[in-house]
Amino acid sequence: MNEKAFYAVLKHVVIGPWLKLVFRPKYQGVENVPTKGPAILASNHLSYADWLFMPLGLPRMVRFVAKDEYFIQPGIKGWFKKTFFAGTGNVPIDRSGASAAEGALIAAQRVLGDGELFGIYPEGTRSHDGKLYRGRTGVARLALESKAPVVPVAVIGTDIIAPPGKTFGKLVRPIVRYGKPLDFSRYEGMENDRYILRAIADEIMYEILRLSGQEYVDLYATDAKKRDQAAEKSKPAA
Repeated sequence: MNEKAFYAVLKHVVIGPWLKLVFRPKYQGVENVPTKGPAILASNHLSYADWLFMPLGLPRMVRFVAKDEYFIQPGIKGWFKKTFFAGTGNVPIDRSGASAAEGALIAAQRVLGDGELFGIYPEGTRSHDGKLYRGRTGVARLALESKAPVVPVAVIGTDIIAPPGKTFGKLVRPIVRYGKPLDFSRYEGMENDRYILRAIADEIMYEILRLSGQEYVDLYATDAKKRDQAAEKSKPAA
């Protein structure tokens, strides 16, 4: 069974029907996602459950990047792990780049070059407190180099279903909103201008903010988490 067939079985037979039955996710703006050709789905990131619910409302496969070690482990266990991650739309990070971020960009460009949908979390990591944080500029560079439209996506409620640091939380109905595609062709050839990349990333985050209704914090999520952890440690003992 090839990976797309495996993906279809998981989505429509094994996992998808149970997620829909138990959680009854609500999808809005599905018509904004192109039915063919490449597109970048740029989403907020509240929970590890986001990658389950965000693609579930779409007829097309959505690919993400995953650590390459998930695909190269030997033995039966390694084969099952590789089959699962490939079959759920993940592609290994290409480590031929200078860094993991560069490798992720190379892998993403390959997906978009094949005319597929690529999912990305511009914040770079999960929000630890439900707020929306400043987007990394990798999504902007990817948009300019691939010339693919960017569809902003807001996932709501997954941080209640699976809160940070916990496997399960409360049973709520998640909402996924797909915004209108953003076209950045006006910036063609400017992918090395850091001010342009910052402006594009901010525009994408603004659209995600508008869809999600989250509180926005103009800090990177990793920096904000360190700040909050330091503040917690500095509190006097009761």
